[in-house]
Amino acid sequence: MRIKEVKDILKRVIVFTVVCMVVLSAGISSRLYASERKFNMTYAYFGNSSTFSAYLDRASNSLNEVAPDYFGINQDGSLKLTTKLNTSFIISTQEKGIKVVPFISNHWDRQLGRTALANREQLAQQLADAVMQLNLDGVNVDIENLNETDRDAYTDFVRLIREKLPSDKTVSVAVAVNPYNSTKGWNASYDYANLAKYSDYLMLMAYDESYESSPEGPVAGAEFVEKSIKYALERVPADKIVLGIPFYGRYWISGKSYGGYGISNNIVESLIEQYNGKVIYDYRKQSPKAVIKIGANDPPFYLSGRKMQPGTYTIWYENVQSIKYKLSLVSKYNLKGTGSWSLGQETDYTWKYYNLWLNGVYFGDVEKNWAREAILTSTLNGWFKGVSSTQFMPDNYLTRAEAAAILVRALNLEDTGEESEFPDTGGHWAEREIRIAKQHNIIKGDDSGYFLPNEPISREQMAVMLERVLSGLEENGYSSVRYWDVTREDSSWSYDAIMRVSQSGIFNGYPDNGFYPEHKITRGQMAQLMCRAEKFFGK
Repeated sequence: MRIKEVKDILKRVIVFTVVCMVVLSAGISSRLYASERKFNMTYAYFGNSSTFSAYLDRASNSLNEVAPDYFGINQDGSLKLTTKLNTSFIISTQEKGIKVVPFISNHWDRQLGRTALANREQLAQQLADAVMQLNLDGVNVDIENLNETDRDAYTDFVRLIREKLPSDKTVSVAVAVNPYNSTKGWNASYDYANLAKYSDYLMLMAYDESYESSPEGPVAGAEFVEKSIKYALERVPADKIVLGIPFYGRYWISGKSYGGYGISNNIVESLIEQYNGKVIYDYRKQSPKAVIKIGANDPPFYLSGRKMQPGTYTIWYENVQSIKYKLSLVSKYNLKGTGSWSLGQETDYTWKYYNLWLNGVYFGDVEKNWAREAILTSTLNGWFKGVSSTQFMPDNYLTRAEAAAILVRALNLEDTGEESEFPDTGGHWAEREIRIAKQHNIIKGDDSGYFLPNEPISREQMAVMLERVLSGLEENGYSSVRYWDVTREDSSWSYDAIMRVSQSGIFNGYPDNGFYPEHKITRGQMAQLMCRAEKFFGK
């Protein structure tokens, strides 16, 4: 046997310790295609335009709308533009595909709120003029601390805004929740049914179950939130309800008669880490509670510029588990989506799975998988589906039927009406997608005309399928690609496809510079391939 042949054999029997070809993060897209995905907005209050922009970048394209603190109320009830208003931020945010819908607030000043309502005709016109002149996308009305005597005036104010703004501008209302069906007080100041008639949605402020000066407890416990949703659903269509989620907690100090001070979720996490805090998750309330002890000799911690004094702190807040629970309620009741108070108070990881959970996807087997980001992106884009509502099975081999279905979904291909059936695909779950893939020359059968839908697909076969449908793939003589196991002589039917998809950065070789054309592709690997290939869709 010749030395070259021996080397080739040895290369073919190498056992790799890695599952994937090469781990790379080549700019996975977060572009979402399906218009039916749940809506997500947030308020921007703490910070300025620069920090707001940084927070939005961190949100990873999960947001549809942001409501910055641009509109205030003067003592005479007229409109006041705040110092935070920034036209550059408006333009740059809209360029990201995020609507800018500032909120107007009385900041809990009852008299100021009533003065605004007494001047509602003028104020509504001023708001409409500001929206149009500043090229904003609408207005969010957030006037609080009124009572049942103000219901009709409040509703009429929203009606006036709606009448004065074009229909393509958003009008939304932040409403206090009313889980216990109060007929008096702040909770009763909102006429849900009629406010919904004049607005695009109601943002349920489903938080502050516990508050400053109240006994300790969750900011948004399970019973409190769900009862608030049910109250709203009795009066408002589900597609006009946005569930408000707190990005903050509240803390109490042992031995003090007063507490419930607000604290951002990200600061809570820092406190837990610095002082080795204990976290207890209350499953009945679906809320976490942190207990933190700061000793007299411990390193100091400053909150809003003030040193936190030694003592035992109890903090009710929101973490991944409690937020995930609240997002599940959006799916359970088929609500329009979520809102949050407020941008920048969330932890760094809040947005990582937010969009996936918000849309009812809870894969329990991808969090630690090397292809996690690609899997989440591919699922959100509608290319992939899980094998169940909770399992993706990233390490399962991809079948030929799955490959056909994924490409048809990703490329938005339609049935041409042409008869294109395989003898072994009738009644198969992917029968339609397979037919469409054949119509568009993505797939072909074997020598006997069979498709073999349940057979695993190989790297070589996948390269050929991608090359058939992607546009703009690089083609310069393949000077940058060399595989020891792919030659034009030995791989005549697939050589050009393998070279083109590799040179374009869709496929990578293995560490020994082999392509291994007959190796099977896993579902996780396919997700990664699709994210790399996206830039060639319809090019």
